Amino acid sequence: MKKILTLLLLTGCFFLANGQQVQPPDNLQLKESEHDFAQIPQGKPVYYSFEITNTGTAPLKLDDVHASCGCTTPEWSRDPIAPGGTTKIKVGYNAAAEGFFEKFITLTYNGNQTKLIKIKGTVWKAPEGSAPANASINFLKKQTF
Repeated sequence: MKKILTLLLLTGCFFLANGQQVQPPDNLQLKESEHDFAQIPQGKPVYYSFEITNTGTAPLKLDDVHASCGCTTPEWSRDPIAPGGTTKIKVGYNAAAEGFFEKFITLTYNGNQTKLIKIKGTVWKAPEGSAPANASINFLKKQTF
């Protein structure tokens, strides 16, 4: 009976030890994780750069920066970030539809760690056609000084 109890106890300890995985430290520090563009015109691309810092003691590698849709385009350096170093992720947004928007960008780094950054704002519809003609221009052209 003691052998069976000891075997069960050892088996339980084995499963408990396997269930506890050590998480690597989170060395990616974002200066800010969200940017509000507020009001932007329809069809005019806007950009914002998010600053990240490596707070660890080993180089940090951004494996992927992936946007939630095709209207959002992230740009980043593929070079490792040295300990204490900083880099920027430039996020562009080209609004096709008017109204409120909220887009997420997923940062994958050091193999399997992830963080989200977010952009948001409201798109206003640009007027159709060109601006109305300015009648004063013809008047000024006729004037001689």
